[in-house]
Amino acid sequence: MYNDSKKNFQYAPLEDSGGGRGIMFSLKDKVSIITGGGSGIGKAIALLFGKQGSVIHILDVDESAMSVVEEINHLGGRSFFNKCDVTQQADVRSIIETIPVIDILVNNAGIAHVGTIEGTTEEDLVRLFNVNVKGMYNCMHEIIPVMKRKNLGCILNMASVAAAVGLPDRFAYSMTKGAVIGMTISVAKDYLSSNIRCNSISPARVHTPFVDGYLEKNFPGKEKEMFDKLSKTQPIGRMGRPEEIASLALYLCSDEAAFITGCDYLIDGGFVKLNN
Repeated sequence: MYNDSKKNFQYAPLEDSGGGRGIMFSLKDKVSIITGGGSGIGKAIALLFGKQGSVIHILDVDESAMSVVEEINHLGGRSFFNKCDVTQQADVRSIIETIPVIDILVNNAGIAHVGTIEGTTEEDLVRLFNVNVKGMYNCMHEIIPVMKRKNLGCILNMASVAAAVGLPDRFAYSMTKGAVIGMTISVAKDYLSSNIRCNSISPARVHTPFVDGYLEKNFPGKEKEMFDKLSKTQPIGRMGRPEEIASLALYLCSDEAAFITGCDYLIDGGFVKLNN
């Protein structure tokens, strides 16, 4: 490790693969906690981080996430499943207490809701808050002390374009994703001296199993028509792929991004800036 005496900032040199060339975006032997890693974006991040050498701990309420762990291990990686309800701080704490070193936290677990403020019940609001805001708080609250012991760490929170622009029928979801960006900036500021970086990613529509389920439920028989319509809301003409979000996550959690903290990154096919 190298030290910057002015800020006591530590960073690791890139691994040498021979001939003086470093391996970019390596996460070799870094321990990553990924919430909601059983499907969609979380699964893509877990698989990519595992491929890059990280030891993966998936926290998910759904035991189907075990299949992702098995896939990572089959490919020669190291991965573990931890059944966890991130809305319960004691549940999160009991798992984190068993992991002595944590280098990376990807706060990916989240749920959606369709409705205006009038179409959002108190129960809806509390449910969205508990998963999308309190769940992220619980994980950061329990993991930051572990990172502080090493004086080094990286946190990546999953936000959304819903925090940047007004989307119809997304009142509760937009509220929670705005909170995610606020938490991200606050944590980034408070833990500069502990060398803990904190950033967020704001995707637009990404083609995940959730999207397919949403279309089947709400537009039976018109799934393809609605899929094409939703795809074209991105100026680039399509939805994102989970693997594309995972690639940005990898960069932001790698040593190559050591100079980046307190930022939110749009990955939206031009949705926010080019829809005019």
